[in-house]
Amino acid sequence: MLKEHVFSKIEAGNIEAALAYIAEHALSDNHQIRFEAAELYYELGHIREARTIVEELRSLYPDEGSLAILSAEMMIDEDQEDEAIELLLEVGAKDDSFVQAQLLLADLYQLQALDEVAEQKLLAALQKDPEEMILIYALGEFYLNQGAYNKAIPYLKQSLHAQLGEVNVGLSLAEAYSGNGQFEEALHLYHQQETNKMTPDQLFSFGFTAYQQGDYPVVIEQLGAVKNLDADFTSVYMPLAKAYEAENRLDESFETLKDGIRMDEFNDQLPMMAGQVLTKMNDLVGAEQYFRQALALNPSNMTSIQALAALLKEDERAEELQELVEHVQEYGEHDPVLTWYHAFSKAQLESYEEARLLYEEAEPFFKEDADFLIEYGYFLLEEGKRTKAAELFGQALHVDPTRTDLIELIDQLQHEE
Repeated sequence: MLKEHVFSKIEAGNIEAALAYIAEHALSDNHQIRFEAAELYYELGHIREARTIVEELRSLYPDEGSLAILSAEMMIDEDQEDEAIELLLEVGAKDDSFVQAQLLLADLYQLQALDEVAEQKLLAALQKDPEEMILIYALGEFYLNQGAYNKAIPYLKQSLHAQLGEVNVGLSLAEAYSGNGQFEEALHLYHQQETNKMTPDQLFSFGFTAYQQGDYPVVIEQLGAVKNLDADFTSVYMPLAKAYEAENRLDESFETLKDGIRMDEFNDQLPMMAGQVLTKMNDLVGAEQYFRQALALNPSNMTSIQALAALLKEDERAEELQELVEHVQEYGEHDPVLTWYHAFSKAQLESYEEARLLYEEAEPFFKEDADFLIEYGYFLLEEGKRTKAAELFGQALHVDPTRTDLIELIDQLQHEE
């Protein structure tokens, strides 16, 4: 009753009258009413007044758990966590406030990274009241925050349909399912949510789960919403761009990546993917610029190195290709694809012996790559090694039977032997 009167005055704009009403009841001879007054003071942020009442009542009822709880909450607000823990530990198992004390202790121990102790407190509370849904949910949420999704799911499922105020168990369960790789179950729950009430983090989890399932229209809808709500949410740009790419909406993919680069300028993955998208759009000049930007951020980004090297090889820019490969090797990076491209550049620059050695080094890695086998075969043909060339052309035809142009060449080489 006291609380209803106070909040009706506050809602009417009579805050001073509300505080005066609390002050009047704080002097009551009825200790329960005084306790309610302390709770209201605390709820309204008047800690000093609340503390005065609670200390007076605790001197009268030193073993009363509800007083210990309220006193501990005020200590927590004033960063006196150790004192709060000490006080809460005094609340006995037979006290009606025992369960609430264990919940508070669990929160405090988690803040101190004492997760095992926090778990023990939650389990102790559940043992005391095994039907209490808020405890079942709290354990599920605890395990979810620990990344122990298998443990979290049973508790969250059990509390899914409980009335827990504004707590959205469905979202937590969806997150647990997603973290456990159960994407279909997670999406089913996400689709039941009111997305306009979800935070950017929750929308991202929804979108990323859809990404894992390959449901790209949902990815675009949810991650696009995250981007619009919070442009600084840098994790959103890559999966959103990939979803656009998967839907062949390349312009939107590229624009998303450009936005991402502006917001996350040191992330080499964004310009790398921008280069890949521009390559698909046949803008090779732009692609090269972005691959070089990625390498400026991370010289060992092998995907960008290979992509840039492929562009240089396609343009027969042998000197630049050789410079790129040798520069990469200075960082201790070695890759069979780069060995192949290095061989190509050496051949173009007429360093035939070096080219031959590099082709030989690369060959074991590309026995199933028709393009390599054909390129190496023509190199050997120019070197007069017709038997080995014919062998490579034969391997290429076996790998790719559509290369019927090789049949006549192989026959010609075999007849010349």
